[in-house]
Amino acid sequence: MSTLSGAAPRPRRRWTDPNSWQLRTKIVLAMTLLLVAICSIVGSVLYASMDRFLTQQLDTQLFQASDRAARFGGANSLSPQGSAPAPSPGTGQSGNGTTQNPPDPRDTRGQGAGTLNIRLYGGGALMTGGFIGPDGQRLAVSPSDTAVLAAVARTAAGSGDHPVPVDKSLSAGHYRLVAIQTAAGDTIVTGLPLAAQDSTLASLVLTTVIVSLGGLVLIGLLGTYIIRKTLKPLGQVSAVAARVAQLPLDAGEVALAVRVPPSAAHPGTEVGNVGHALNRMLDNVSGALQARQESEMKVRQFVADASHELRTPLTAIRGYTDMLKMTESLSPQGTESLGRVESQSLRMSRLVEDLLTLARLDEGQPLKLGPVDLTQLVVETVTDQKVIAPDHRWRLDLPDEPIEVKADGARLHQVMVNLLSNARKHTEAGTVVTAGVARSATGDAVITVTDDGPGVPAELQTKVFSRFTRADKARTGTEGSTGLGLSIVQAIVEAHGGSVELSSRPGRTEFAVYLPA
Repeated sequence: MSTLSGAAPRPRRRWTDPNSWQLRTKIVLAMTLLLVAICSIVGSVLYASMDRFLTQQLDTQLFQASDRAARFGGANSLSPQGSAPAPSPGTGQSGNGTTQNPPDPRDTRGQGAGTLNIRLYGGGALMTGGFIGPDGQRLAVSPSDTAVLAAVARTAAGSGDHPVPVDKSLSAGHYRLVAIQTAAGDTIVTGLPLAAQDSTLASLVLTTVIVSLGGLVLIGLLGTYIIRKTLKPLGQVSAVAARVAQLPLDAGEVALAVRVPPSAAHPGTEVGNVGHALNRMLDNVSGALQARQESEMKVRQFVADASHELRTPLTAIRGYTDMLKMTESLSPQGTESLGRVESQSLRMSRLVEDLLTLARLDEGQPLKLGPVDLTQLVVETVTDQKVIAPDHRWRLDLPDEPIEVKADGARLHQVMVNLLSNARKHTEAGTVVTAGVARSATGDAVITVTDDGPGVPAELQTKVFSRFTRADKARTGTEGSTGLGLSIVQAIVEAHGGSVELSSRPGRTEFAVYLPA
């Protein structure tokens, strides 16, 4: 048995859609992204500042070491223009075989471990010097280092009095190098390792990342707690609105007593203004519902009184009509007119009875409950319809065992009569109408009335159970209707705690009545 609920189903949220995120989630995420941006900017500025400071400090040490190396052995420097030829590489001998001992720039005083000092002669064709190891030993340069150092030395010729340090990768690691020319014409290349600076910057980056992540986690947790607590009144406002949305406000007496608590309805704050406005709106709606209820009660009372009062004159009209037929000799035209009066009085009587039935159901008059055999009820009502409309094809779909429910037999009989009459009036002759009884999967009793007529238009299916809804213009037929039959069906079924549903398409229309077991 399908039921209708006043609460709309909650839409399924997709985390990939930002529009479905909660407000606190958006605030926490925005706050976190801002903090990440701030930490990134601060870390980048701090890294750049520290890198610049360490580079300036290293350049100062580099120029000092280069100046000491240039002054060391300056008087003994050999050059192609000197009095003696330049030494052969690795031999210490001059070009004429005379033994020479050129000064090794690694002997310069004040040079620390890892320092590179190279003296180049003849435009970089010959060189002496190398690295100073961690324990003070002398280390030679590799062939690949020789090419890099020669290229650095060549740049010294165009730098003038302002040599520019450069960073190069050598066999001993990453070095910062500077090349200067001495007064004797040779070139001194001095280098200091960048390992200490790189290590300091790496430690700075690691410390910044750890501190930033810790701060983000801490601020995220505290921010989430504060935001949740701050938005708690908004959740109370939402809960009140959700409860009101589930109330059946369309008809009947509605007790609209739910309100936003005073703690969330203080004017002056954003959430407080929303809560206060919602309470005022609920007060207005409650007053309107009360006025609507009073108006409905007056209309129902008027309909009940008017219907009750109309029964007496209608009964009198039908009585006088019958008496005229029996006592007076009328012309054919008079007989026809009297027949019209009788048929219209009968139609008016049916309308009055329908209005009285709805008035009694609206007042909530108790049902006369008792055991009702639905199988027998369906058989009897279908048999009556066969007599009334023999031009339709009537069929039964009954279970092997009787199905009984505790209900008001007279009211259920009226339900079946209205459903079968509805199928008869709004379909053409020859239409197959099937009445059935069954048990649903949940054990409820189900009565169905199905026809193979043209069907109910889609625009009428949503309001077919509303009062005075007439489908004569949409479904062909020969008899008129008051538009109250299906309204009475729904009212009687709901009074029994059940429901009635319609499914229709061209060629098949089915009304299903569900009654609780």
